[in-house]
Amino acid sequence: MSVLIIEDNRDLVQVLAEVFNENGFSVESAHTGEEGLEKALFSRFDCIILDIGLPGIDGFQVLEAYRDEGGSSPVLILSARDSVEDKVEGFNRGADDYMVKPFDSRELVVRVRSLARRAADKQTPLLVCGRLMLDPVTRECRADGVPVHLRRREFDILEALLRHANQVFTRERMVASVWKREYDGRSNVVDVHVKYLRDKLRPYGFDTSIETVRGVGYKIRCPEQ
Repeated sequence: MSVLIIEDNRDLVQVLAEVFNENGFSVESAHTGEEGLEKALFSRFDCIILDIGLPGIDGFQVLEAYRDEGGSSPVLILSARDSVEDKVEGFNRGADDYMVKPFDSRELVVRVRSLARRAADKQTPLLVCGRLMLDPVTRECRADGVPVHLRRREFDILEALLRHANQVFTRERMVASVWKREYDGRSNVVDVHVKYLRDKLRPYGFDTSIETVRGVGYKIRCPEQ
């Protein structure tokens, strides 16, 4: 499991990182609101731990912006603010849980595991395109039951196409979905990574399933289920 800690107290971040590492989590951290939002939108985490009193934009603003951009990872607010108003504000902005400092690290780990497990249970089921299968939760890809080893961007592109099978997916939409930024009309980043993806799928005969729609984007051709 992976966790992102957005907290400006570096000593606390170090303590939390050690706790989560000891419990089998991979950990990333950010110390400002802007940095935390960027990391949260750039990668998918099993849970995000968010402080409210951050330099720059505060935790409430980070949370609201993250949800507005489509961020779906569970968010646990960890704050010294213990008023009912702050808790209500946090949940209204999109938090999944709220813990007050000081806290028991064992309870924090249990809560984070619970949030991550519930989020995984609500994930979309397997994406299937004929003999090609993609599991968004475990991030596994298989062709005829054989594992296909994809890098993160390749997996994300294939997932986006499979979620909209037999539909055109524009380059603009792909950049917004996978890279979380605007498409400037000149970059060939999508085309380059689609080529990488096709190269990975070619040994299994799926490279031709991804069709180029000239001047627009791509689509994956799948048999009707």
